[in-house]
Amino acid sequence: MAISSRALFDFEAENAVFEAGDAAGYMALQLERLEQVAGPGVALPLIQKLLAFNTEAAHRVEVVIVSRNDPVSGLRVFHSAVASGLRLERGVFTQGREPYRYLRPLRANLFLSANDADVRAALLDGFPAAHVYPDSMHAANAHPAEVRIAFDGDAVLFSDEAERVFQRDGLALFHQHEQAHSRVPLSAGPFKSFLEALHRLQQADAPMRLRTALVTARSAPAHERAIRTLMSWNIHVDEALFLGGLDKGPFLAEFEPDFFFDDQTGHCRSGAQVGPTGQVLAGVVNEA
Repeated sequence: MAISSRALFDFEAENAVFEAGDAAGYMALQLERLEQVAGPGVALPLIQKLLAFNTEAAHRVEVVIVSRNDPVSGLRVFHSAVASGLRLERGVFTQGREPYRYLRPLRANLFLSANDADVRAALLDGFPAAHVYPDSMHAANAHPAEVRIAFDGDAVLFSDEAERVFQRDGLALFHQHEQAHSRVPLSAGPFKSFLEALHRLQQADAPMRLRTALVTARSAPAHERAIRTLMSWNIHVDEALFLGGLDKGPFLAEFEPDFFFDDQTGHCRSGAQVGPTGQVLAGVVNEA
């Protein structure tokens, strides 16, 4: 998987200098702090747990820093990674240019970034990608031997074809449509391939376990099509929450995910109050 430096470490103070238009000042600040270990970013616990699937006998997870940082600032990123116990060997630092272009040769299964433009470009190029909310609540440390990942359904695991019906015709006709198509699998969404990669990890004999959840605003009778779609892919999720429009935050607080992926801003803001969250900037609700 590919991850930006701001998703992995807390570079928000330094980024504020860059966003103010002072690129030279940003580079100087990073150079000044070269030996200073950066604080944990919102995705650090997820990366630590995923790397724990690697053993001496099997290398299952590769994490690559893909960043708009300059190469000198990249030294601080690697220094901070070592201090955090992360075994990272590869990095791409483009000094302001679009780093998503390197996802294809990296064969990335996931791209996490705090830059929404890079996320949109990666999604358009066919890669699972999410805009990390840097101010998300950090993951609880209650499950050190288990990775927990929660996904929304429409426009994330599934295509947005049903969401378009809802947006156009309203809830009643959406339910009629989904009931009539309950045995017709939904097309794949941007995160199907990432779920498949996680499913492979679940089969591994590793010291780390993996638990997944579908957390969706769907309710009966629209639930059936979602489950049957997963069945048609020969993939199961450990938990499925059909919330019928209820606030997702309290349910995510109980699941305690290491990361939650959703396409809608409201759900992401709710999720970010209880745990690490990334917005999948795809589908009809994210069209300009």
